[in-house]
Amino acid sequence: MSVKMDQGALIRRIAEIIISELRLEEVTVATFDPELDLVDELGIDSMDLATIALVLQDEYNITIDEDDYPKLRNVRLIAEYIISKK
Repeated sequence: MSVKMDQGALIRRIAEIIISELRLEEVTVATFDPELDLVDELGIDSMDLATIALVLQDEYNITIDEDDYPKLRNVRLIAEYIISKK
């Protein structure tokens, strides 16, 4: 399996986590844009981002440094971050 396919699956799973954690009722994984800016366009705050980071740390057995939170602006960047930590 290629990294590209792994990244696609990872992007879908991250979208599922964000949709679930933020209780986004009108959004599905299929309609979630991986380039959507989570802070500027979706309006999540630092507490939401911290919650999502904790879930991702548990799910992928990685450590996300608080200093890295500003880098996690969209689902694609989060996926690349997780891949870099594996």
